[in-house]
Amino acid sequence: MTEPNLPIASIKGVTKSFGATIALQDVDFDCYPGEVHAVLGENGAGKSTLMKTISGVLAPTSGTVFAQGKPVTFKGPADAMAVGFVCMYQELSLVPDLTVRENLLLGAPGSGLGRLKGGALPKARELLDQIDGEHIRFGSKVSDLTLAECQQVEVVKALIRNPKLLILDESTSALNSSVVDKVFDLVRAQRDLGVAILFISHRFHEIEALADRISVFRNGQRVETFRNGDQDYSTIINMMVGQRIDELFPPKVIPKAGAEPVLELRDFAWPPKVKPTSFTIKEGQIIGLGGLDGQGQSTLLQGIFGLLKGTQGTILINGSDAPKSGPLAAKQSDVGLAYIPEDRKADGLIQAQSINENLELAALGRSDLNATDHNIYKPSLDRLELKHGGLDLPVSSLSGGNQQKVVLAKWLALAPKVLLLADPTRGIDVKTKTQIYALLRELAEQGTAILLLSTDYEELIHLCDETHIFYDGGIVRSLRGEDLSAQNIIGASLNIPDVADHKGIADA
Repeated sequence: MTEPNLPIASIKGVTKSFGATIALQDVDFDCYPGEVHAVLGENGAGKSTLMKTISGVLAPTSGTVFAQGKPVTFKGPADAMAVGFVCMYQELSLVPDLTVRENLLLGAPGSGLGRLKGGALPKARELLDQIDGEHIRFGSKVSDLTLAECQQVEVVKALIRNPKLLILDESTSALNSSVVDKVFDLVRAQRDLGVAILFISHRFHEIEALADRISVFRNGQRVETFRNGDQDYSTIINMMVGQRIDELFPPKVIPKAGAEPVLELRDFAWPPKVKPTSFTIKEGQIIGLGGLDGQGQSTLLQGIFGLLKGTQGTILINGSDAPKSGPLAAKQSDVGLAYIPEDRKADGLIQAQSINENLELAALGRSDLNATDHNIYKPSLDRLELKHGGLDLPVSSLSGGNQQKVVLAKWLALAPKVLLLADPTRGIDVKTKTQIYALLRELAEQGTAILLLSTDYEELIHLCDETHIFYDGGIVRSLRGEDLSAQNIIGASLNIPDVADHKGIADA
Protein backbone atom coordinates (compact mmCIF):
# COMPACT_ATOMS: atom_id res chain seq x y z
CA MET A 1 0.00 0.00 0.00
CA THR A 2 1.40 3.40 -0.96
CA GLU A 3 2.01 5.76 1.95
CA PRO A 4 -0.39 8.74 1.67
CA ASN A 5 2.34 11.37 1.92
CA LEU A 6 4.80 9.59 -0.35
CA PRO A 7 4.74 10.62 -4.04
CA ILE A 8 3.87 7.82 -6.45
CA ALA A 9 6.21 9.45 -8.96
CA SER A 10 8.73 12.24 -8.62
CA ILE A 11 11.79 13.69 -10.28
CA LYS A 12 14.61 15.54 -8.55
CA GLY A 13 17.03 17.89 -10.27
CA VAL A 14 16.19 16.51 -13.72
CA THR A 15 17.75 18.12 -16.77
CA LYS A 16 17.13 16.82 -20.30
CA SER A 17 19.18 18.14 -23.21
CA PHE A 18 18.97 17.48 -26.94
CA GLY A 19 22.33 18.75 -28.16
CA ALA A 20 22.43 22.45 -27.38
CA THR A 21 18.69 22.56 -26.65
CA ILE A 22 17.72 22.23 -22.98
CA ALA A 23 14.17 20.86 -22.77
CA LEU A 24 14.12 20.50 -18.96
CA GLN A 25 16.43 22.35 -16.60
CA ASP A 26 16.97 21.21 -12.99
CA VAL A 27 13.29 20.33 -12.44
CA ASP A 28 11.76 18.98 -9.23
CA PHE A 29 8.26 17.58 -9.58
CA ASP A 30 5.96 15.29 -7.54
CA CYS A 31 2.77 13.32 -8.22
CA TYR A 32 0.86 12.20 -5.12
CA PRO A 33 -1.72 9.42 -4.77
CA GLY A 34 -5.34 10.51 -4.84
CA GLU A 35 -4.83 13.82 -6.65
CA VAL A 36 -5.01 15.27 -10.14
CA HIS A 37 -1.88 17.30 -10.86
CA ALA A 38 -2.31 19.46 -13.98
CA VAL A 39 0.61 20.80 -16.01
CA LEU A 40 0.27 24.01 -18.02
CA GLY A 41 2.66 25.67 -20.43
CA GLU A 42 3.00 26.63 -24.06
CA ASN A 43 4.58 24.35 -26.67
CA GLY A 44 8.27 24.05 -25.93
CA ALA A 45 7.76 24.69 -22.21
CA GLY A 46 8.89 21.16 -21.34
CA LYS A 47 5.55 19.45 -20.66
CA SER A 48 5.95 16.60 -23.14
CA THR A 49 9.57 16.03 -22.13
CA LEU A 50 8.42 15.81 -18.51
CA MET A 51 5.77 13.22 -19.45
CA LYS A 52 8.20 11.18 -21.52
CA THR A 53 10.85 11.23 -18.80
CA ILE A 54 8.45 9.97 -16.15
CA SER A 55 6.95 7.34 -18.50
CA GLY A 56 10.30 5.92 -19.60
CA VAL A 57 10.37 7.18 -23.19
CA LEU A 58 13.31 9.48 -22.45
CA ALA A 59 16.21 9.09 -20.01
CA PRO A 60 17.23 12.24 -18.13
CA THR A 61 20.58 13.80 -18.98
CA SER A 62 21.02 14.35 -15.25
CA GLY A 63 18.90 14.01 -12.15
CA THR A 64 16.80 11.14 -10.78
CA VAL A 65 13.38 9.63 -11.35
CA PHE A 66 11.66 8.06 -8.32
CA ALA A 67 8.85 5.50 -8.15
CA GLN A 68 7.16 5.46 -4.75
CA GLY A 69 10.24 6.96 -3.16
CA LYS A 70 12.78 4.62 -4.75
CA PRO A 71 15.19 5.76 -7.51
CA VAL A 72 14.54 3.99 -10.82
CA THR A 73 16.21 3.80 -14.22
CA PHE A 74 13.75 3.05 -16.99
CA LYS A 75 15.11 1.45 -20.18
CA GLY A 76 11.81 2.11 -21.90
CA PRO A 77 8.04 2.55 -21.45
CA ALA A 78 7.63 -1.15 -20.57
CA ASP A 79 9.75 -0.63 -17.44
CA ALA A 80 7.61 2.33 -16.43
CA MET A 81 4.41 0.37 -17.06
CA ALA A 82 5.76 -2.46 -14.89
CA VAL A 83 5.77 -0.12 -11.87
CA GLY A 84 2.31 1.22 -12.77
CA PHE A 85 3.14 4.35 -14.78
CA VAL A 86 0.72 4.43 -17.75
CA CYS A 87 0.76 7.27 -20.28
CA MET A 88 -1.77 8.31 -22.90
CA TYR A 89 0.14 10.54 -25.31
CA GLN A 90 -1.28 13.43 -27.33
CA GLU A 91 -0.35 11.72 -30.61
CA LEU A 92 -2.47 8.58 -30.55
CA SER A 93 -0.63 5.24 -30.36
CA LEU A 94 -3.29 3.06 -31.95
CA VAL A 95 -2.34 0.90 -34.95
CA PRO A 96 -4.81 1.71 -37.77
CA ASP A 97 -4.77 -1.75 -39.43
CA LEU A 98 -5.57 -3.59 -36.18
CA THR A 99 -8.96 -3.95 -34.56
CA VAL A 100 -10.05 -2.13 -31.42
CA ARG A 101 -9.68 -5.41 -29.47
CA GLU A 102 -6.14 -5.97 -30.75
CA ASN A 103 -5.16 -2.40 -29.92
CA LEU A 104 -6.51 -2.69 -26.40
CA LEU A 105 -4.35 -5.75 -25.82
CA LEU A 106 -1.30 -4.53 -27.71
CA GLY A 107 1.82 -4.34 -25.59
CA ALA A 108 -0.04 -5.19 -22.40
CA PRO A 109 1.81 -6.80 -19.50
CA GLY A 110 0.62 -10.23 -18.46
CA SER A 111 0.68 -13.70 -19.91
CA GLY A 112 0.75 -14.90 -23.49
CA LEU A 113 0.95 -12.68 -26.55
CA GLY A 114 0.17 -9.35 -24.94
CA ARG A 115 -2.95 -10.61 -23.19
CA LEU A 116 -4.13 -8.73 -20.13
CA LYS A 117 -4.90 -10.77 -17.06
CA GLY A 118 -8.36 -11.20 -15.60
CA GLY A 119 -11.34 -9.78 -17.41
CA ALA A 120 -9.72 -6.80 -19.08
CA LEU A 121 -11.95 -6.84 -22.16
CA PRO A 122 -15.24 -6.92 -20.21
CA LYS A 123 -13.89 -4.03 -18.15
CA ALA A 124 -12.92 -2.21 -21.35
CA ARG A 125 -16.43 -2.71 -22.71
CA GLU A 126 -17.95 -1.31 -19.54
CA LEU A 127 -15.64 1.74 -19.53
CA LEU A 128 -16.19 2.43 -23.23
CA ASP A 129 -19.95 2.33 -22.73
CA GLN A 130 -19.64 4.81 -19.86
CA ILE A 131 -18.04 7.44 -22.13
CA ASP A 132 -20.61 7.21 -24.94
CA GLY A 133 -18.66 4.53 -26.82
CA GLU A 134 -21.45 1.95 -26.93
CA HIS A 135 -21.37 1.99 -30.73
CA ILE A 136 -17.62 1.25 -30.93
CA ARG A 137 -17.27 -2.46 -31.68
CA PHE A 138 -14.19 -4.41 -30.59
CA GLY A 139 -14.03 -6.00 -34.06
CA SER A 140 -13.89 -2.65 -35.88
CA LYS A 141 -10.64 -1.59 -37.51
CA VAL A 142 -9.18 1.52 -35.93
CA SER A 143 -8.78 3.01 -39.42
CA ASP A 144 -12.59 3.10 -39.66
CA LEU A 145 -12.99 5.15 -36.46
CA THR A 146 -13.24 8.91 -36.15
CA LEU A 147 -10.56 10.84 -34.31
CA ALA A 148 -12.87 11.24 -31.31
CA GLU A 149 -13.61 7.50 -31.24
CA CYS A 150 -9.87 6.75 -31.35
CA GLN A 151 -9.37 9.01 -28.36
CA GLN A 152 -12.12 7.19 -26.46
CA VAL A 153 -10.36 3.87 -27.16
CA GLU A 154 -7.03 5.36 -26.00
CA VAL A 155 -8.56 6.46 -22.70
CA VAL A 156 -9.96 2.99 -22.06
CA LYS A 157 -6.70 1.33 -23.12
CA ALA A 158 -4.89 3.30 -20.43
CA LEU A 159 -7.46 2.65 -17.70
CA ILE A 160 -7.61 -1.16 -18.09
CA ARG A 161 -3.90 -1.33 -17.26
CA ASN A 162 -4.77 -0.53 -13.62
CA PRO A 163 -2.31 2.37 -13.33
CA LYS A 164 -0.81 3.73 -10.14
CA LEU A 165 0.10 6.85 -12.11
CA LEU A 166 -2.11 7.79 -15.06
CA ILE A 167 -0.58 10.37 -17.42
CA LEU A 168 -3.09 12.06 -19.72
CA ASP A 169 -1.52 14.29 -22.38
CA GLU A 170 -4.31 16.22 -24.17
CA SER A 171 -6.52 13.17 -23.64
CA THR A 172 -9.78 14.99 -24.38
CA SER A 173 -8.69 17.32 -27.20
CA ALA A 174 -10.97 15.70 -29.84
CA LEU A 175 -13.96 15.05 -27.58
CA ASN A 176 -17.10 17.12 -27.17
CA SER A 177 -18.07 18.52 -23.78
CA SER A 178 -20.57 15.76 -22.95
CA VAL A 179 -18.01 12.96 -23.45
CA VAL A 180 -15.32 14.99 -21.65
CA ASP A 181 -17.55 15.18 -18.57
CA LYS A 182 -17.91 11.39 -18.58
CA VAL A 183 -14.17 10.83 -19.05
CA PHE A 184 -13.56 13.19 -16.13
CA ASP A 185 -15.95 11.11 -13.99
CA LEU A 186 -13.77 8.06 -14.71
CA VAL A 187 -10.61 10.02 -13.90
CA ARG A 188 -12.10 11.25 -10.60
CA ALA A 189 -13.04 7.65 -9.74
CA GLN A 190 -9.42 6.62 -10.33
CA ARG A 191 -8.24 9.51 -8.16
CA ASP A 192 -10.59 8.46 -5.37
CA LEU A 193 -9.08 4.95 -5.51
CA GLY A 194 -5.66 6.46 -4.80
CA VAL A 195 -4.31 6.72 -8.36
CA ALA A 196 -2.10 9.71 -9.11
CA ILE A 197 -3.23 11.60 -12.22
CA LEU A 198 -0.88 13.77 -14.27
CA PHE A 199 -3.00 15.86 -16.64
CA ILE A 200 -2.01 18.11 -19.54
CA SER A 201 -4.61 20.30 -21.25
CA HIS A 202 -4.62 23.66 -22.98
CA ARG A 203 -8.28 24.16 -22.06
CA PHE A 204 -8.56 26.22 -18.92
CA HIS A 205 -12.10 25.13 -18.09
CA GLU A 206 -10.91 21.50 -18.08
CA ILE A 207 -8.07 22.32 -15.69
CA GLU A 208 -10.49 24.21 -13.45
CA ALA A 209 -12.97 21.33 -13.46
CA LEU A 210 -10.50 18.50 -12.78
CA ALA A 211 -7.23 19.59 -11.19
CA ASP A 212 -6.34 19.54 -7.49
CA ARG A 213 -2.90 21.09 -8.02
CA ILE A 214 -1.46 22.96 -10.98
CA SER A 215 2.16 23.36 -12.09
CA VAL A 216 3.13 25.95 -14.69
CA PHE A 217 6.17 25.30 -16.89
CA ARG A 218 8.03 27.82 -19.01
CA ASN A 219 11.25 27.45 -21.01
CA GLY A 220 11.96 24.02 -19.53
CA GLN A 221 11.55 25.08 -15.92
CA ARG A 222 8.79 24.69 -13.35
CA VAL A 223 7.68 28.24 -12.61
CA GLU A 224 5.26 27.56 -9.77
CA THR A 225 2.96 24.91 -8.26
CA PHE A 226 -0.27 25.90 -6.48
CA ARG A 227 -3.68 24.59 -5.46
CA ASN A 228 -6.49 24.92 -8.00
CA GLY A 229 -8.32 28.17 -7.34
CA ASP A 230 -5.37 29.98 -5.74
CA GLN A 231 -4.51 31.88 -8.96
CA ASP A 232 -6.79 33.54 -11.49
CA TYR A 233 -6.57 32.97 -15.26
CA SER A 234 -4.72 36.21 -15.95
CA THR A 235 -1.98 35.34 -13.46
CA ILE A 236 -1.63 31.79 -14.81
CA ILE A 237 -1.40 32.95 -18.43
CA ASN A 238 1.15 35.57 -17.48
CA MET A 239 3.24 32.80 -15.87
CA MET A 240 3.01 30.79 -19.10
CA VAL A 241 3.49 33.35 -21.84
CA GLY A 242 3.49 36.84 -20.37
CA GLN A 243 0.00 37.49 -21.74
CA ARG A 244 -3.26 38.42 -20.00
CA ILE A 245 -6.51 36.46 -20.46
CA ASP A 246 -8.22 39.45 -22.11
CA GLU A 247 -5.57 39.30 -24.84
CA LEU A 248 -6.37 35.72 -25.84
CA PHE A 249 -9.25 36.51 -28.17
CA PRO A 250 -9.33 39.50 -30.52
CA PRO A 251 -12.28 41.84 -29.98
CA LYS A 252 -15.38 41.15 -32.02
CA VAL A 253 -16.28 43.81 -34.57
CA ILE A 254 -19.59 45.49 -35.16
CA PRO A 255 -20.94 44.27 -38.52
CA LYS A 256 -20.60 46.85 -41.27
CA ALA A 257 -23.84 48.30 -42.54
CA GLY A 258 -24.68 46.64 -45.83
CA ALA A 259 -22.06 43.88 -45.43
CA GLU A 260 -22.38 41.50 -48.38
CA PRO A 261 -22.85 37.72 -48.02
CA VAL A 262 -19.71 35.74 -48.81
CA LEU A 263 -20.99 32.18 -48.24
CA GLU A 264 -24.64 31.14 -48.41
CA LEU A 265 -26.02 27.66 -47.87
CA ARG A 266 -29.56 27.04 -49.08
CA ASP A 267 -31.03 23.72 -47.97
CA PHE A 268 -27.61 22.09 -48.31
CA ALA A 269 -27.88 18.42 -47.28
CA TRP A 270 -26.26 14.99 -47.46
CA PRO A 271 -28.98 12.57 -46.33
CA PRO A 272 -29.22 11.09 -43.82
CA LYS A 273 -26.22 12.56 -41.98
CA VAL A 274 -26.82 16.21 -42.84
CA LYS A 275 -30.38 17.54 -43.02
CA PRO A 276 -31.26 20.59 -45.15
CA THR A 277 -29.15 23.40 -43.72
CA SER A 278 -29.31 27.12 -44.49
CA PHE A 279 -27.24 30.01 -43.17
CA THR A 280 -25.18 32.97 -44.39
CA ILE A 281 -21.71 34.28 -43.55
CA LYS A 282 -21.27 37.99 -44.30
CA GLU A 283 -18.09 40.02 -44.66
CA GLY A 284 -16.33 40.39 -41.33
CA GLN A 285 -18.05 37.42 -39.67
CA ILE A 286 -16.70 34.28 -38.02
CA ILE A 287 -19.46 31.68 -37.74
CA GLY A 288 -19.13 28.70 -35.38
CA LEU A 289 -20.42 25.13 -35.57
CA GLY A 290 -20.96 23.30 -32.28
CA GLY A 291 -22.62 20.20 -30.93
CA LEU A 292 -21.79 16.68 -29.83
CA ASP A 293 -19.44 14.63 -31.98
CA GLY A 294 -21.05 12.98 -34.99
CA GLN A 295 -24.11 15.23 -35.23
CA GLY A 296 -23.39 16.32 -38.80
CA GLN A 297 -21.26 19.45 -38.40
CA SER A 298 -18.00 17.79 -39.49
CA THR A 299 -19.77 16.11 -42.41
CA LEU A 300 -21.19 19.49 -43.42
CA LEU A 301 -17.67 20.95 -43.82
CA GLN A 302 -16.59 17.96 -45.91
CA GLY A 303 -19.66 18.31 -48.11
CA ILE A 304 -19.12 22.02 -48.72
CA PHE A 305 -15.54 21.29 -49.81
CA GLY A 306 -16.70 18.62 -52.27
CA LEU A 307 -15.39 15.57 -50.44
CA LEU A 308 -18.80 13.87 -50.51
CA LYS A 309 -20.78 12.64 -53.48
CA GLY A 310 -24.51 13.18 -53.72
CA THR A 311 -24.89 16.40 -51.74
CA GLN A 312 -28.08 18.38 -52.26
CA GLY A 313 -29.02 22.03 -52.15
CA THR A 314 -27.12 25.16 -53.11
CA ILE A 315 -23.78 26.74 -52.18
CA LEU A 316 -23.31 30.38 -53.15
CA ILE A 317 -19.97 32.18 -52.90
CA ASN A 318 -20.17 35.92 -53.47
CA GLY A 319 -23.57 35.31 -55.07
CA SER A 320 -22.41 32.69 -57.59
CA ASP A 321 -23.14 28.96 -57.57
CA ALA A 322 -20.19 26.91 -56.34
CA PRO A 323 -19.53 23.57 -58.07
CA LYS A 324 -19.84 20.41 -55.99
CA SER A 325 -17.68 18.23 -58.22
CA GLY A 326 -14.78 17.76 -55.80
CA PRO A 327 -11.88 19.43 -53.97
CA LEU A 328 -9.93 20.22 -57.15
CA ALA A 329 -12.77 22.41 -58.40
CA ALA A 330 -13.45 23.77 -54.92
CA LYS A 331 -9.96 25.21 -54.48
CA GLN A 332 -9.78 26.99 -57.86
CA SER A 333 -9.56 30.78 -57.71
CA ASP A 334 -13.07 31.36 -59.09
CA VAL A 335 -14.54 29.29 -56.21
CA GLY A 336 -11.98 29.83 -53.46
CA LEU A 337 -12.75 27.15 -50.86
CA ALA A 338 -10.12 25.90 -48.40
CA TYR A 339 -10.54 23.12 -45.81
CA ILE A 340 -8.48 22.54 -42.64
CA PRO A 341 -9.27 18.97 -41.41
CA GLU A 342 -9.49 18.08 -37.72
CA ASP A 343 -6.68 15.49 -37.80
CA ARG A 344 -3.67 17.44 -39.05
CA LYS A 345 -1.34 14.46 -38.61
CA ALA A 346 -3.33 12.00 -40.73
CA ASP A 347 -5.36 14.21 -43.08
CA GLY A 348 -3.63 17.58 -43.22
CA LEU A 349 0.01 16.63 -43.77
CA ILE A 350 2.28 13.91 -45.14
CA GLN A 351 4.49 13.33 -42.14
CA ALA A 352 7.48 11.81 -43.96
CA GLN A 353 7.73 14.66 -46.46
CA SER A 354 9.52 17.93 -45.86
CA ILE A 355 7.90 21.13 -44.65
CA ASN A 356 8.46 22.61 -48.12
CA GLU A 357 6.83 19.64 -49.87
CA ASN A 358 3.81 19.85 -47.54
CA LEU A 359 3.43 23.57 -48.21
CA GLU A 360 3.18 22.85 -51.94
CA LEU A 361 0.31 20.34 -51.68
CA ALA A 362 -2.66 22.71 -51.72
CA ALA A 363 -1.37 24.80 -54.65
CA LEU A 364 -0.92 21.74 -56.88
CA GLY A 365 -3.57 21.80 -59.60
CA ARG A 366 -3.94 25.59 -59.55
CA SER A 367 -2.91 26.86 -62.99
CA ASP A 368 -2.61 30.44 -61.70
CA LEU A 369 -0.06 29.50 -59.00
CA ASN A 370 3.44 28.05 -59.00
CA ALA A 371 3.40 25.61 -56.10
CA THR A 372 7.21 25.53 -55.92
CA ASP A 373 7.47 29.32 -55.59
CA HIS A 374 7.93 29.47 -51.84
CA ASN A 375 7.47 33.24 -51.76
CA ILE A 376 3.71 32.62 -51.76
CA TYR A 377 3.94 30.86 -48.37
CA LYS A 378 6.35 33.24 -46.68
CA PRO A 379 3.81 35.91 -45.57
CA SER A 380 1.72 33.38 -43.66
CA LEU A 381 4.75 31.58 -42.22
CA ASP A 382 6.13 34.90 -41.02
CA ARG A 383 2.75 36.01 -39.70
CA LEU A 384 2.36 32.76 -37.73
CA GLU A 385 6.02 32.75 -36.60
CA LEU A 386 6.71 29.17 -37.68
CA LYS A 387 9.50 27.66 -35.56
CA HIS A 388 11.57 25.13 -37.48
CA GLY A 389 15.12 23.88 -37.96
CA GLY A 390 14.94 24.09 -41.74
CA LEU A 391 12.16 23.86 -44.31
CA ASP A 392 13.83 20.81 -45.84
CA LEU A 393 13.29 18.80 -42.63
CA PRO A 394 10.34 16.37 -42.35
CA VAL A 395 7.17 18.06 -41.16
CA SER A 396 7.07 15.39 -38.42
CA SER A 397 10.03 17.21 -36.81
CA LEU A 398 7.70 20.08 -35.83
CA SER A 399 5.58 20.39 -32.72
CA GLY A 400 1.81 19.97 -33.09
CA GLY A 401 1.24 23.72 -33.07
CA ASN A 402 3.86 24.35 -35.73
CA GLN A 403 2.47 21.53 -37.88
CA GLN A 404 -0.91 23.27 -37.77
CA LYS A 405 0.76 26.49 -38.88
CA VAL A 406 2.05 24.64 -41.97
CA VAL A 407 -1.48 23.38 -42.73
CA LEU A 408 -2.84 26.92 -42.46
CA ALA A 409 -0.02 28.49 -44.48
CA LYS A 410 -0.39 26.09 -47.42
CA TRP A 411 -4.07 27.01 -47.78
CA LEU A 412 -3.73 30.72 -47.09
CA ALA A 413 -1.28 30.92 -50.00
CA LEU A 414 -4.30 30.27 -52.24
CA ALA A 415 -6.06 33.42 -50.93
CA PRO A 416 -9.33 31.55 -50.25
CA LYS A 417 -12.70 33.28 -50.22
CA VAL A 418 -14.06 30.74 -47.72
CA LEU A 419 -12.03 29.05 -44.98
CA LEU A 420 -13.54 25.88 -43.48
CA LEU A 421 -11.85 24.86 -40.22
CA ALA A 422 -12.40 21.71 -38.16
CA ASP A 423 -11.05 22.14 -34.61
CA PRO A 424 -7.91 23.99 -35.80
CA THR A 425 -6.50 24.60 -32.29
CA ARG A 426 -6.87 21.06 -30.94
CA GLY A 427 -3.92 20.29 -28.66
CA ILE A 428 -2.19 23.61 -29.36
CA ASP A 429 -0.56 25.89 -26.77
CA VAL A 430 -2.06 29.20 -25.68
CA LYS A 431 0.40 31.41 -27.55
CA THR A 432 -0.20 29.63 -30.87
CA LYS A 433 -3.96 29.70 -30.30
CA THR A 434 -3.75 33.47 -29.83
CA GLN A 435 -1.87 33.83 -33.13
CA ILE A 436 -4.47 31.74 -34.97
CA TYR A 437 -7.39 33.62 -33.40
CA ALA A 438 -5.92 36.98 -34.42
CA LEU A 439 -5.25 35.72 -37.95
CA LEU A 440 -8.82 34.44 -38.36
CA ARG A 441 -10.27 37.76 -37.24
CA GLU A 442 -7.99 39.64 -39.67
CA LEU A 443 -9.02 37.36 -42.54
CA ALA A 444 -12.70 37.86 -41.70
CA GLU A 445 -12.29 41.64 -41.70
CA GLN A 446 -10.56 41.39 -45.08
CA GLY A 447 -13.62 39.63 -46.50
CA THR A 448 -12.88 35.92 -46.05
CA ALA A 449 -15.82 33.85 -44.82
CA ILE A 450 -14.72 31.89 -41.75
CA LEU A 451 -16.68 28.76 -40.78
CA LEU A 452 -15.22 27.27 -37.58
CA LEU A 453 -16.14 23.89 -36.15
CA SER A 454 -14.90 23.69 -32.57
CA THR A 455 -15.22 21.32 -29.61
CA ASP A 456 -13.97 24.13 -27.33
CA TYR A 457 -16.94 26.24 -26.30
CA GLU A 458 -14.64 29.09 -25.22
CA GLU A 459 -13.79 29.53 -28.91
CA LEU A 460 -17.44 29.39 -29.93
CA ILE A 461 -18.28 32.07 -27.35
CA HIS A 462 -15.33 34.47 -27.54
CA LEU A 463 -14.23 34.14 -31.17
CA CYS A 464 -17.44 33.55 -33.13
CA ASP A 465 -20.03 36.18 -33.97
CA GLU A 466 -22.73 33.51 -34.20
CA THR A 467 -22.73 29.79 -33.46
CA HIS A 468 -25.01 27.12 -34.94
CA ILE A 469 -25.50 24.06 -32.72
CA PHE A 470 -26.04 20.73 -34.49
CA TYR A 471 -28.06 17.78 -33.24
CA ASP A 472 -29.05 14.70 -35.26
CA GLY A 473 -27.79 16.17 -38.53
CA GLY A 474 -29.30 19.64 -38.36
CA ILE A 475 -29.14 23.00 -36.65
CA VAL A 476 -31.29 23.01 -33.50
CA ARG A 477 -30.32 26.46 -32.24
CA SER A 478 -28.39 29.50 -33.44
CA LEU A 479 -26.78 31.58 -30.69
CA ARG A 480 -25.50 35.14 -30.78
CA GLY A 481 -24.95 38.03 -28.40
CA GLU A 482 -25.79 37.32 -24.76
CA ASP A 483 -27.37 34.00 -25.74
CA LEU A 484 -23.96 32.71 -26.85
CA SER A 485 -23.02 31.15 -23.50
CA ALA A 486 -21.52 27.86 -22.36
CA GLN A 487 -24.78 26.85 -20.69
CA ASN A 488 -26.80 27.42 -23.85
CA ILE A 489 -24.23 25.65 -26.03
CA ILE A 490 -24.28 22.56 -23.81
CA GLY A 491 -28.07 22.61 -23.50
CA ALA A 492 -28.59 22.92 -27.26
CA SER A 493 -25.99 20.18 -27.88
CA LEU A 494 -28.16 17.86 -25.79
CA ASN A 495 -31.28 19.17 -27.60
CA ILE A 496 -32.73 20.70 -24.45
CA PRO A 497 -34.88 23.64 -25.62
CA ASP A 498 -34.59 25.79 -22.49
CA VAL A 499 -31.59 25.12 -20.25
CA ALA A 500 -33.06 27.19 -17.42
CA ASP A 501 -35.80 24.57 -17.00
CA HIS A 502 -33.27 21.73 -16.64
CA LYS A 503 -31.21 22.10 -13.48
CA GLY A 504 -29.10 19.02 -14.29
CA ILE A 505 -27.02 20.90 -16.82
CA ALA A 506 -23.85 22.07 -15.13
CA ASP A 507 -22.69 25.63 -15.31
CA ALA A 508 -19.56 26.00 -17.41
